[in-house]
Amino acid sequence: MKLKDLVSGISPVRFEGNEKEEIQGIAYSSKDIKPGFLFAALKGIKKDGFDFVEKAVLNGAAVILSEKPKPDNFEKSWIQVTDAREALALCSANFYSHPSQKMKVVGITGTKGKTTLTYLLEEILKKSRLTPGVIGTISYRGPNMSISAGRTTPEAPDLQRMLREILEQGATHCLIEVSSHALDLKRVLGIGFDVVVFVNLSGDHLDYHISMEKYFEAKKKLFFLNDKKRIAVVNTDDSWGKKLISQLSKDVITYGLEPSALIRGENFKLTEKGIGLSVKHPEGTLSVSSPLLGKPNLYNILAAIAVALTLSLPVSAIKEGIAALKGVPGRFEKIENSLGLRIFVDYAHTDDALRNLLETIRGLNARRILLVFGAGGDRDKSKRARMGEIAGTLADWAIITSDNPRSEDPLVIISDIEKGIKKTGATKYEILPDRREAIEHALSLGEKGDYILVAGKGHEDYQIIKDKIFHFDDAEVIREILKKKEFA
Repeated sequence: MKLKDLVSGISPVRFEGNEKEEIQGIAYSSKDIKPGFLFAALKGIKKDGFDFVEKAVLNGAAVILSEKPKPDNFEKSWIQVTDAREALALCSANFYSHPSQKMKVVGITGTKGKTTLTYLLEEILKKSRLTPGVIGTISYRGPNMSISAGRTTPEAPDLQRMLREILEQGATHCLIEVSSHALDLKRVLGIGFDVVVFVNLSGDHLDYHISMEKYFEAKKKLFFLNDKKRIAVVNTDDSWGKKLISQLSKDVITYGLEPSALIRGENFKLTEKGIGLSVKHPEGTLSVSSPLLGKPNLYNILAAIAVALTLSLPVSAIKEGIAALKGVPGRFEKIENSLGLRIFVDYAHTDDALRNLLETIRGLNARRILLVFGAGGDRDKSKRARMGEIAGTLADWAIITSDNPRSEDPLVIISDIEKGIKKTGATKYEILPDRREAIEHALSLGEKGDYILVAGKGHEDYQIIKDKIFHFDDAEVIREILKKKEFA
């Protein structure tokens, strides 16, 4: 692609170079630069891409995109812009020929439920004889690809490249989990969303966003992109959802249990076998059943129905798709066993998610709830004590352990959590910093009819300790321990 076409729609502060130069690719890391690439010198939290311009040139960069002016005696093309991240996103969309314009794209944001919603919609689309692609927390997948996700929403060049690959593989639709970081860092600019979804908002990422208001403002940006084309689907039962609805000028498709919801759940039943409910919508009533468990999944199902109806998908496919999804990796994932234990792995790593999970189990007539959990290091510290309070209130026995301590001392994180448990007056807890030991101990305490919940990491297959990443998969560890117990 010629440089002039790559920068179409961008208003540079200053452009110095050859507009007819052929650009072979785009990268934001000097390590990924190949001859003929554009290098976007982004300013990060810890490093500034400007410091890597020389290395990028040595690797073959033909053009530099930066917020800083061209240095004296610099011979390569230089594009100075006001906002490098915005320019990178728009350049990426140009380079990959705007793949989002050639398929239906659904963007999903919120704190909890994004991943499960993509799995539900994926099944509904398949039952509709359509071909979905998914870009989300667990994996990036299309008709002929599936790779583990490095982050929920990739950087703009990676995101546009994947959209192009998914499109060329025959996808008719793409479901994208859109994180608050991605919105704040403008990774999804240049994507033509057809439907955008707000599932809920609760405390998370406050180490980055500082306040709930700023967290909301980041999420809200999704609803003002491409707003002449897209349709908004919003959970009206959520207080932040109500706030969002009040700020949107166009009609909104609302879902929930409240009477005002356009897509409204009624007569729902939550049992150990799953969820059953009736759903009223403008064209009638739809009865669905799902093997998923708990009230949070009730809302995920309502969201899926709202999006599916917005996309004019067949009612029969909606029912079949919802019934077909047996579970989602690391999302209240059941670990089968012959010992009579009800064992689940879940990604719940915030106080609100942990509360919802424990309340769901309480509603299933659990004999006892044995909880293994921790909190991530180098992240929002304010939630740790709140997680402890919830564990002390809703679990019968809690084992505090390590999650991903990262650069922090695991015992400091555990101490922060313990303060919350102590606040409740609970005494039925213990501390085992080694996560495998904690899981093994919980399984040894479990008796027939008990629910054992290992929370915090869900689908993750690693543990980050200091600057090292170790393989660690909660479900895998549980199965290994169970195998020994079952054959003992």
